[in-house]
Amino acid sequence: MEDIVRQLIGYVRAMWLYRWWGLLAAWLVGIAAAIGIYMLPDRYESSARIFVDTQSVLKPLMSGLAVQPNIDQQVTILSRTLISRPNIEKLIRMADLDLTIKNEKDREALIDKMTRSLAIRSTGRDNLFTLSYQDEQAERARRVVQSFVSIFVESGLGDKRKDTDTARRFIEEQISGYEQKLEDAENRLKEFKLKNMAMMGEGRPDYFSQLSKVTADLEQARLELREAQNSRDALKRQLLGEEPVLLPQAQAPSLSSVSIPDIDGRIDALKKNLDGMLQRFTEAHPDVIGTRRVIAQLEEQKRKEIELRSKEAPSQFGSLNSNPVYQQMKLAMGEAEANVASLQARVSEYQSRYDALRKASQLVPQIEAEYAQLNRDYEINKKNYESLVARRESANMSVEMESTSGIAEFRLIDPPSIPLKPAAPNRVLLMPAGGVAALGAGLALMFLLSQLRPTFQDARVLREISGLPLLGTVSMIPDDGRKRRARNSNLFFAGGLAGLVGCFAVLTAMLAIMQA
Repeated sequence: MEDIVRQLIGYVRAMWLYRWWGLLAAWLVGIAAAIGIYMLPDRYESSARIFVDTQSVLKPLMSGLAVQPNIDQQVTILSRTLISRPNIEKLIRMADLDLTIKNEKDREALIDKMTRSLAIRSTGRDNLFTLSYQDEQAERARRVVQSFVSIFVESGLGDKRKDTDTARRFIEEQISGYEQKLEDAENRLKEFKLKNMAMMGEGRPDYFSQLSKVTADLEQARLELREAQNSRDALKRQLLGEEPVLLPQAQAPSLSSVSIPDIDGRIDALKKNLDGMLQRFTEAHPDVIGTRRVIAQLEEQKRKEIELRSKEAPSQFGSLNSNPVYQQMKLAMGEAEANVASLQARVSEYQSRYDALRKASQLVPQIEAEYAQLNRDYEINKKNYESLVARRESANMSVEMESTSGIAEFRLIDPPSIPLKPAAPNRVLLMPAGGVAALGAGLALMFLLSQLRPTFQDARVLREISGLPLLGTVSMIPDDGRKRRARNSNLFFAGGLAGLVGCFAVLTAMLAIMQA
């Protein structure tokens, strides 16, 4: 620390040798600064205050129905990006500043000047903005601010409309794309259903449900068939002790006139059963087809039986008769045979369905998986389409709401006016700064000269720099005349420095009085 202090003292003593050069430089710089500050042109500032009201009565009422952008954020971004080259060029045309432009260089200079002079200040949460501009002419400053206010309002409304139109066009394009996707998905579903109509259709249960139902129906039909067969076998055992009685017949026998109770009973029972089924089913039903087939077989069997008996006893052949008990048992036997035949046809049909489903056991699950995939893609596209349509309606409602009441309203609180007093330069502050600059210039010149022409102030500095042993020093003893001249010189230097400071103080006071 002691070395640093000693080094600083050495610098000061070296600078003191060139104090007159420093004083001269300070006076020259001070005079030049004072003249320059006084000659600076006056600049007038015109300003306007705008309030952006973003609170609308419809905003809370339409919450959830219409799109409500962050208007506060949009206004803030607008205020930060308003001073741009396109807006500056538009402002120059609106304020008639392009009348003085002679070439492209003048245009660029004017744009640069206005970019630096225009200012937008915000108070923060209140959406209150101050637009200001400084110019050498008060009227021109007011005209520029007035045009700037118009650009600010037009930019806010125009950007919102532009953003809304862009969003609506984008949504319309997406809706058109999803409409095409939905059409393609619906066509794929239609073709898939037509191709696999036999295995799956509208309202048809899935494969496992069908297989379970057919299995249950098949087991039930087999159970009923066994019951019918047991009933028929019991009737046969009861008929073992009875024999039919043949009655003579004069005329030749015919298929309709000859009665064979065993076969006729079965045919009558099957015909009754057929009539009942035709009331419930169509001709293509498997039970109807099976019953007709059994009836035809029984009629063919009856015809052969008649031919056989005609050959054995042609003269004595007649209708088969029996006692009443025998006839009743024959009728019951016929009904039992018909029931067995009908149940056999039903079991055969259910067995064929069961075999077909078992055969398609590998194909049906794959078809159902493909159908589920197609349906899932369709549902996703449909959901996105409906969501986009809802957003489009919300955007349309937002546009109608903005056009009806306006989401943001620009209110001009303080219109621009012609300033009467200049806003710049502030000579009261610039004049003391000029004095400080003059003193700084004098000190800088003194330090520069002391470094260009260095001197040794004491024996220690000489010994440290030269590195040689110092045997001694010779001191100068000034006489009275030298002391008097040194004292006068110091007083003159102090007076010159005080005069410089006093001049700047007087000039500052005069400027303050003039501005007041």
